[in-house]
Amino acid sequence: MVQTELAAIFKALADPTRLAVVERLSIGPASATELARPFEMALPSFMQHLAVLEAAGIVTSHKAGRTRTFQLAPGALGTATTWLGTHRNHWHRRLDQLDQLLTEPPPEPSPEPSPEPQPDPEQEPR
Repeated sequence: MVQTELAAIFKALADPTRLAVVERLSIGPASATELARPFEMALPSFMQHLAVLEAAGIVTSHKAGRTRTFQLAPGALGTATTWLGTHRNHWHRRLDQLDQLLTEPPPEPSPEPSPEPQPDPEQEPR
């Protein structure tokens, strides 16, 4: 269940239009018309973006007369925040390992043993 919810949140936020809407709603509630204003698309197309955000639980809406107002849902991004937090430590450790690998000088190669001297074929054995 959490993975499905998490996938829906990240999928909804992956679209630049929807991400911009979430950023705008972080300031405060706004009508659908106000949210659509900066985008060059028809209102019905824009409403589909809002529907995706609402289905993912990121925003809620209420209608008063002919105006539908949207706002961020309380704790909307909590699932994503928790997931990111649990994985942050792992990513930091891996990046630290990579940093160490890239910044440390390579180990000195061990000297190869010298070959054993070969007898000179022109010298007589003693």
